[in-house]
Amino acid sequence: MNYLAHAYLSFNEPEILVGNMISDFVKGKKKFNYSPGILQGIDLHRLIDTFTDVHPATAEAKNYFRPSYRLYSGAFVDVVFDHFLALDNAQYVDSGGLEKFALHTYDSLDKNFDLFPVPFQLMFPFMKKQNWLYNYRTREGIEKSFNGLVRRAAYLDESTQAFRIFNEHYEEFKNCYNQFFPELKSFTAKSLSNEKNYNR
Repeated sequence: MNYLAHAYLSFNEPEILVGNMISDFVKGKKKFNYSPGILQGIDLHRLIDTFTDVHPATAEAKNYFRPSYRLYSGAFVDVVFDHFLALDNAQYVDSGGLEKFALHTYDSLDKNFDLFPVPFQLMFPFMKKQNWLYNYRTREGIEKSFNGLVRRAAYLDESTQAFRIFNEHYEEFKNCYNQFFPELKSFTAKSLSNEKNYNR
């Protein structure tokens, strides 16, 4: 669910971006149908997810959602962290701000639309039209993202409680993000660099 983080952590590399964004829709050996760059993005997405899942700040943030949402607590935290990443202006200095970053991301993805798995092809036009990446910055955008999460989940039927938790523990979630994201960014950059060096 953390589409902004995966887009941002592709570091403006188009094939890495495609792989990073479609990874959840590529199962098993189908990843080997893609170019080496896209495959690298698919694998990077999974490294990011693993790092996120085991980070202490993520575990702390999940605790607020877990009593009500159990196994889905991590999905809500992903959205919450994208909210704070969207507000983290320091991350977009080189790209001219979040709005320009989002538009550049959509444009780059558009050029590779034919490579997307069908489920992502169906979802991407909504992501672009509704400007998900930019609208993570607003509380209204987070409420809509929570609603979308529930629609796609097999065992959830409401997100009202999740949005209340988000608002009640806003500062605690912000602190978790501040502990977490710099370490994730460093880990991802090193992983990408190591992979490139290995493939030389």
